[in-house]
Amino acid sequence: MTSGPDWATLRAACCYEDEAILALNKPAGISVMGERHDTDLIRLAEATGETLYPVHRIDKVTSGLILLAKELRFHGGLTRQFAQRTAEKHYLAVVRPRGLPERGTIDLPLSTGRKGRIRIAADRAAIEQHGDPPTWSVPEAAVFGQVRTYPSLTTFRRLAQGPDADLLELSPVTGRRHQLRVHLAWIGYAIVGDPLFAARDDSPGRTALHSWRLAVDAEWAGGRRLQLRAEPGLDFFAVAPGLDTPGRAALSAAHD
Repeated sequence: MTSGPDWATLRAACCYEDEAILALNKPAGISVMGERHDTDLIRLAEATGETLYPVHRIDKVTSGLILLAKELRFHGGLTRQFAQRTAEKHYLAVVRPRGLPERGTIDLPLSTGRKGRIRIAADRAAIEQHGDPPTWSVPEAAVFGQVRTYPSLTTFRRLAQGPDADLLELSPVTGRRHQLRVHLAWIGYAIVGDPLFAARDDSPGRTALHSWRLAVDAEWAGGRRLQLRAEPGLDFFAVAPGLDTPGRAALSAAHD
């Protein structure tokens, strides 16, 4: 295993905790679980005697909110909320170039391409933009018929603009693997620092994607709606000089 943050440091970045769940603000660069030759959150916790069960996943390159169940009796009900899309998920992303409208919808099916990479299940040239606010989609006749496809829907709103980049709030209606990263890249606005989809000279040290807000029903506490939030760290806005001040002002306003 490579060195990295210890469990005590990671656990100290707790956004919320009760008898059922632990919500952490995960740094970019560490997996939730399943790493073969590296460390991950679950194994770090186990090494200290704490057993936790991931309720959902975020990519290794993504920072932010991750929800962990403390016992299996709480795990099933929480995972069902994500599977049935009753859990609300909101991400922050810095994309380049700037210029996206204030709101929009990306309705593009996904498929698996060569070497297992996720891609849009159509040729890029088939993508159409229409409406106001705009929707990006492909005609049904243009969707690949020889591979398995997955309907995928993302909505966004623009929170702030910098000299050459936009700060977006992303809401994945579906929860496909790499959905946000692929959707934005294929409409021409890749997430800054994305190792798969951003320009090769766009390497600021991390991917500017952050799990910002989650809302779930606390079935163990009378069903009340839990609204969870994790603020991005200094490294998030460092990827796009000039976006820090308007970006943080937008997040502050969204919190009020």
